[in-house]
Amino acid sequence: MTSPNTLPIPRLRPETATHEHGWRVESRHPTSEGVVLYVRCADCGSRRVDLQAHPHTPPVGVSAELGGAGH
Repeated sequence: MTSPNTLPIPRLRPETATHEHGWRVESRHPTSEGVVLYVRCADCGSRRVDLQAHPHTPPVGVSAELGGAGH
C-alpha cells in the first residue's frame, strides 16, 4: 500500500553513480606556474589536468574530468 503523503525513494542507476577517484599521474611537466600533472582515475579511466603550484602543496584540478566509464 502506498501513502499519498510520501515521496518515492530516488534510486541511483549504476552508470550515474559517482565514486571517489584514485588519481594516478600519467605525465608531469614543469611550467612557469608550477608543475602540470596529467592524471587518470585508476578505477573509471577519467582524466584531468592538475597544477601543483609549489612542491609543498597538493595539486589542484584545473580542468574538468573527461572520459571514463559512463561519460
